[in-house]
Amino acid sequence: MNNVEITKVQKMKVLKIFLVITLVIVTSCSNNKKTKNNITESLEISTENGEGYKLLQQHCYACHSVTSKSHDEIIAPPMVAVKRRYIRSYNTENEFVEAITNWVLDPSEENALMFGAVQNFKVMPKQPFNKEEIIKIATYMFNNELEKPSWFQKHFNEEHPNGMRKGKRREDACLKIIKLF
Repeated sequence: MNNVEITKVQKMKVLKIFLVITLVIVTSCSNNKKTKNNITESLEISTENGEGYKLLQQHCYACHSVTSKSHDEIIAPPMVAVKRRYIRSYNTENEFVEAITNWVLDPSEENALMFGAVQNFKVMPKQPFNKEEIIKIATYMFNNELEKPSWFQKHFNEEHPNGMRKGKRREDACLKIIKLF
């Protein structure tokens, strides 16, 4: 009887050790997976179309910051917001790249798609970039997930509780102008 009890106790100890080891392995594997995904996402952001990404960092992020701590600290909308708005109106790569390129080469209130941004920040100043660089930046923007400030999604959801409308504000503004005449 004593040998049987020892065997049961030994089995329980082995079972407990096995469960602890299994728990440690499962926990560490899931943490590694998260770390790996974060590293992979960073690499995807920084390696696809490397030249476009470098130009985006050099020319755009000075104003369209991804490191700001709040919406109150920015002087221009984040590039992820620009992409979201432009891709709604220009959903093919060629249309998107052409629209971004045309805007950067000749920004004006009349050609603006982002009316809230124009109201908050005014029209983007004309930049001394060459067309080839803008095309590379716009191509990168279209084909890659863009970095976004930590506050962006919360702000976006607050500003667009019902999702983004398709040019509704512009249509309303046009109707008001037409009614004046």
